[in-house]
Amino acid sequence: MSFDGDEEILQDFLVEAGEILEKLSGQLVDLEQNPGDSNLLNAIFRGFHTVKGGAGFLQLEALVNCCHAAENVFDTLRNHKRRVDAELMDVVLETLDYVNVMFDQVRNKEELTFAPPELIRALDGFALPASQAPAGSTDSETPSGADEHGDITDDEFEQLLSALDDGDASAQSSSTASQDTPASASNEITDDEFEALLDNLHGKGKSPTKDAGAAAATPARDSTPAAETTVRVDTKRLDDIMNMVGELVLVRNRLQRLGSDSEDEHMQKAVSNLDVVTTDLQAAVMQTRMQPIKKVFGRFPRVVRDLARSLKKEINLKMYGEDTDLDKNLVEALSDPLVHLVRNSVDHGIEAPDVREKAGKPRVGLITLSAQQEGDHILLVIEDDGAGMDPEILRRKAVGKGIYDKEAADRLTKTECYNLIFAAGFSTKEQISDVSGRGVGMDVVKTKIGQLNGMINVESELGKGSRIVIKVPLTLAIMPTLMIKLADQSFALPLVNVVEIFHLDLSKKNIVDGRECIVVRDKVFPLFHIKRWLIKGAAGSPPPTNGHVVIVAMGTKRVGFVVDQLVGQEEVVIKPLGRALQGTPGMAGATITGDGRIALIIDVPSLLQHYG
Repeated sequence: MSFDGDEEILQDFLVEAGEILEKLSGQLVDLEQNPGDSNLLNAIFRGFHTVKGGAGFLQLEALVNCCHAAENVFDTLRNHKRRVDAELMDVVLETLDYVNVMFDQVRNKEELTFAPPELIRALDGFALPASQAPAGSTDSETPSGADEHGDITDDEFEQLLSALDDGDASAQSSSTASQDTPASASNEITDDEFEALLDNLHGKGKSPTKDAGAAAATPARDSTPAAETTVRVDTKRLDDIMNMVGELVLVRNRLQRLGSDSEDEHMQKAVSNLDVVTTDLQAAVMQTRMQPIKKVFGRFPRVVRDLARSLKKEINLKMYGEDTDLDKNLVEALSDPLVHLVRNSVDHGIEAPDVREKAGKPRVGLITLSAQQEGDHILLVIEDDGAGMDPEILRRKAVGKGIYDKEAADRLTKTECYNLIFAAGFSTKEQISDVSGRGVGMDVVKTKIGQLNGMINVESELGKGSRIVIKVPLTLAIMPTLMIKLADQSFALPLVNVVEIFHLDLSKKNIVDGRECIVVRDKVFPLFHIKRWLIKGAAGSPPPTNGHVVIVAMGTKRVGFVVDQLVGQEEVVIKPLGRALQGTPGMAGATITGDGRIALIIDVPSLLQHYG
């Protein structure tokens, strides 16, 4: 795509149109549930109308045509000349897919792909009033009377800008008299005023040249420009600042260690002040990187709607906590795992309407998606009121696939049975579909959540539904850890994995299934001497009689790690491993400790998978 205009104007279009298109997907699904909602109809009309306007100025003809055809449909709908139905929504949602494809092409500065002519013809048919629409109609009137391209000339746009900026009193007076829409005393314009401005730009049978000034004068306020309250910043700059704050945290840790060894009161006070400032700066920088989880949640109404329709199921989706903020990198990383889990609930969880009815349930199933902050973590829950899972079937599948022998499978708790769905190649689906049932996906979801230093757990009740709980840190940049020592080497255990710490008499251990175990408060924990795995030459060393045991969690499993020394809690900055150490099993990265030494950060799931 060749774009010779101002790059800043293009970027403004990408930001504003991007926000509108994100909202449109959810609004369209809501409309199908509430077809008579006039506010929704008007909002969707304005959405397509505004995107068309920006695309017209940038001369993006393919995007203009597509949005214009969709806009016409919603002009007919909001004037009550046609009703919303599933067939109309299928066409409109397909149109939105093409608009999103074109939008990505604009972002990537590629040549735009026109929507198929048959799709535009279908939209034109739905734009006609229901009483006038012939079957298979290929022609439509343009309800708004707008020209097909929606373009204005450079002179017209300059005139519009002048009218907007000057706030000319006479123009304002003329506009008020001609349109009977006086300017708002506040800093906002009404929806009608905004539409009047756009209609003059893109035509209602009038000349844009003559009327653009009058339309622009309507929202004109005073000649004093409003102060900018926001600024657009490249995300790479935010990443660079976060990296620098990470380095500052390491320096802070080092000075804290030195300050604690010093008897100089002024030194200790200065280090204490530095700690406060660093913590506040870290929180402020993290806030700039935060994005609401609704950037991920926004796509789920469409996912559930399309999938339920293809599977002939009836499903409502409810979402809570969409404004919960977390690191932008986590928002992007969580997108695919959450989509897979939601699709899994639609396909595996919710039963067909007739099956639900026979079981005494409402025909319409319910999937609930929620997010909330819990300390320095985010809790995500995907819940359905579907068939639930049968632990006995899961046990038989595990034995059949060789994951457990029968005796071991019989000892599994219900919760451990439910978490079997995350085992590689494990599927309970008898019938293979395009959605799921090929035995891939859920293990990938668990791996992905593990890579984010998160945890995933499943709860279920046969006949009543299932609940999947995900816990991930607010940010990946700085991690709270428990520093430990094995021999003289420091290691960092992510605090999210640490459950509790004991000092135990290890001579009283038990052997179960050939593995060392300890019993604490009537609970049995497998015991691992991780020094034998991670320290060269320690494999043949005799086991200690007394030691520190750190109970760590991996999903629903709890195991004990024997360590030589507990150093304490410390916030660390994760650094990637060098080439020589990349791919080392059980290692998530490295960091610099408060005493200036290098410590490896342990990846608990990977460590146990490789060695245990």
